[in-house]
Amino acid sequence: MMRSVLKPFCAAAWLALSLAGPAAQAADYPSQPVKLITAFGAGSASDIVARLIAERLQAALGQPVIVENRPGASGQVATDLVARAQPDGYTIMLATNTTHSSNPHLFKSLRYNPIKDFTPLVQVCNFPFVLAVSAKLPIGSVDELLRYGKANPASLNYAYGNSTGQISAASFDKMTGLGAAAIPYKSTPQAMTDIIGGRATFMFVDLASAAAHIQAGTLKALAVSTEKRSSLAPNLPSVSEALGQPGFDLAAWVGIFGPAKLPPAVAQRLGDELYKVVSSEDMKKKLTQMGAEPTPAPASVFGPFVAQQEKVWGDKVKQAGIQPE
Repeated sequence: MMRSVLKPFCAAAWLALSLAGPAAQAADYPSQPVKLITAFGAGSASDIVARLIAERLQAALGQPVIVENRPGASGQVATDLVARAQPDGYTIMLATNTTHSSNPHLFKSLRYNPIKDFTPLVQVCNFPFVLAVSAKLPIGSVDELLRYGKANPASLNYAYGNSTGQISAASFDKMTGLGAAAIPYKSTPQAMTDIIGGRATFMFVDLASAAAHIQAGTLKALAVSTEKRSSLAPNLPSVSEALGQPGFDLAAWVGIFGPAKLPPAVAQRLGDELYKVVSSEDMKKKLTQMGAEPTPAPASVFGPFVAQQEKVWGDKVKQAGIQPE
């Protein structure tokens, strides 16, 4: 008799505890350090932005926010890791259009779904890209690059360390008919090293990563990848302007996600604190100084934006003539 009474009681108690679990977890959040995963290497634009955000977010959360670089496979290594992480708010990701907009169209299959496997938290900024060459080469303009390429077709190539660099360079190559060979790198800093050393001819690189090298005179920027001149580099023509051909307009976006199925209260706390961080005047100033355009937006705006950008970048991949791997 006692057992029959205890069984429903135990079942009811277990159900109550299981339902209370997420609420209790959210109320205690955060009670341990938070990992902020980046898909690209140390020194990349993503890494720089992640560290700026981590410094400010940990002050708001009262827990350490630790940046982890997990480069590889055009961001797939990091993105798959976060997609499969426990949805408790202790593993989040600073992602880009490479991981969530371009990869679905550059690869025949992915282990993650960029929409279904993530919880959007906040949009951070955009990165204009520049067409760059080594200062060792006798090239000072887009026109001189075209002449150099036609005079040295056998050794002409372009480097890239992310999908924006790949799509930009492939689009440029197709528009100009240069026929340059593509050289993939694990991350942008590695690609820049070979450009600076003269082992690769040109690349499209985010202004944030390239700025110090441009200022040091080891890298020459020839044009920006946006349709019009950028306020961050007003002296540089756009690629469209330099070629006299409209329609070349490419810039990278950056945002932060958690895994899918984050408890709503945890997602709300993270989203609110992150939005305060990225929309602060201090953060906007830091982003602008490093060569980024601040675009702070809450999760309610960022989520639809990500869905729309997947289609936009799919069209760009097709226009560039890139075949999925």
